[in-house]
Amino acid sequence: MLQLAAVHHIAIICSDYDVSKRFYTDVLGFSVLGEYYRAERQSYKLDLALNGQYLIELFSFPNPPKRPSRPESAGLRHLAFAVTDLDVAIAHLNEQGVLTEPIRVDQHTNRRFTFFADPDDLPLELYEL
Repeated sequence: MLQLAAVHHIAIICSDYDVSKRFYTDVLGFSVLGEYYRAERQSYKLDLALNGQYLIELFSFPNPPKRPSRPESAGLRHLAFAVTDLDVAIAHLNEQGVLTEPIRVDQHTNRRFTFFADPDDLPLELYEL
């Protein structure tokens, strides 16, 4: 049997590097581990961590095609982030101009959660611990 140890990272391709870099660092609070420009690909690669854990590679490429997020289709559905206080997290996002959906309750765990989107309309979830 394959012995996976953990999820190493999530790769995200953005359409506007500066906007997405600000969103993931200033709005969501990721820290930058490394930022690299790859001239041969006309591409940035931004390594991002949350609470010291490497999680996201943010890429820019010239003119990437749009990927539909809605209606839901096969493939990666969304990324979910855990929070300890959903109301505080929602207030922070709303203060930054990020719209959130109405709070829902997970019928299996009775935990509250909401969805919002990154600058490229990638669905993101906040799930209250």
